[in-house]
Amino acid sequence: MKCLVVPALAIVGLAVVLASSVPVVGADNSTGPAKMLRQLPLGGDGRWDYLLVDPDTKRLYIARLIRFMVVNTESGELIGEIPDTPGAHGVALASDLGMGFTSNGQENRVSVFDLKTLQVKNKIETGKNPDAILYHAGTHTVFAFNGQSHNVTVIDAASERAIATIALSGKPEFAVADDHGNIYVNIADNNSMAVIDASQRKVKSTWPLGSCEEPTGLALDLESRTAFASCGNKKLAVISLADGKVRQTVPIGDDCDAVAFDPKSGLVFASNGEGTLTVIGKAQDGSYRVRQNLQTRPGSKTMALDTSTQHLYIPAARFTGPPTAKPRPQVIPASFEVLVISE
Repeated sequence: MKCLVVPALAIVGLAVVLASSVPVVGADNSTGPAKMLRQLPLGGDGRWDYLLVDPDTKRLYIARLIRFMVVNTESGELIGEIPDTPGAHGVALASDLGMGFTSNGQENRVSVFDLKTLQVKNKIETGKNPDAILYHAGTHTVFAFNGQSHNVTVIDAASERAIATIALSGKPEFAVADDHGNIYVNIADNNSMAVIDASQRKVKSTWPLGSCEEPTGLALDLESRTAFASCGNKKLAVISLADGKVRQTVPIGDDCDAVAFDPKSGLVFASNGEGTLTVIGKAQDGSYRVRQNLQTRPGSKTMALDTSTQHLYIPAARFTGPPTAKPRPQVIPASFEVLVISE
């Protein structure tokens, strides 16, 4: 999708005027742990993809097609942008090195940027259409998951160069790391999850996910060694990290593209493009059950969780047509906002 390029200074100026917290009009009043807290009207052109919260710096990173917006989570103001990221998908932060990395799907590159200035300092070639991306602090490496070439580009963060390529069995989606040196990534087109040894840079297991079709969103509960994967057939798969077995599936909304787990509350969240947020909790018998379906906005299928405040950030906008239609409709100018949801 093509969009108009709005100068960063103009957007920042707009954000200063508009980004103050305002009450959410027409919020869902269903009972449950999640509630609409406020909305951040940020505007700007272009659809969006991954979001990431850095609790330490109070920053929210939002992919916006050709750039990344960077928002202060306390004030709600746009504080800057990471420019020149065509096909912006995800961002990974190497805070120990003072740098970040973005996956630029349209140019098959990863951008390296300075965390203080947000200026791009280098670009690294990857496979085709780098999408999900994460920084593995234990090995000081960046893993860029390439959607079209079905592989992973491994980047040495310090030297800013690609050092390995890992072949996958299909199209990678969300990826997360545990505290045992493993990286987990959903393989959407063959209904499975790959387990990568981060230090050896190789796939050591591929787990079939049974009735979970086209898995996308992924989150981990490190304490119970459990993974939660959203499925294209309106299910959330509960997976044991001990053996890769699907222990249970839970119903969620349609078109889910992100899952989050809050270790403080033990709640699991699934953001659904149909316009709902499914909240799931663990029952006394150890099973997982839906606690709430909170109304959000049609097309709001991604999100990020700030574990320090227990706030969820869900992007929303008005479109020129149904959000899931093909070709994709455009975002109506100035309608982009971020919904802030509190547990």
